[in-house]
Amino acid sequence: MSYIYSPKVMKHFLNPKHFGKIKNATAKGKAGNPRCGDVMEIFLKIEKKNKKEVIKDIKFQTMGCTAAIAASDMVCEIVKGKTLEEALKVKYEDINKELGYLPPVKVHCTQLAQRALKKAIENYKKSKK
Repeated sequence: MSYIYSPKVMKHFLNPKHFGKIKNATAKGKAGNPRCGDVMEIFLKIEKKNKKEVIKDIKFQTMGCTAAIAASDMVCEIVKGKTLEEALKVKYEDINKELGYLPPVKVHCTQLAQRALKKAIENYKKSKK
């Protein structure tokens, strides 16, 4: 089955800016969808800035379809430089909108990206306790 993707989706799929791992990452989170086989891992480098914890760098490794890779790259773009609180407010609808909207059967990829980010932040907070 083929889908028509927006030019922005194709840009993030073909030339992802945030693909890779962060050596000595402050936190990482993983999310997968057994139904479609997509697996996303998000790596965070978090630093304190003016008493707030800020995402200084973020990268991803995703094994999945065009939409999954584009959603992974887009969530990185949206939250880089934001505080953890701001990053947690990012919803899958925000990722989808920034991509120019995925076909309805592919929206789950943006939900997966949101879950991987949330998991990374949760893992970071657990490690601080």
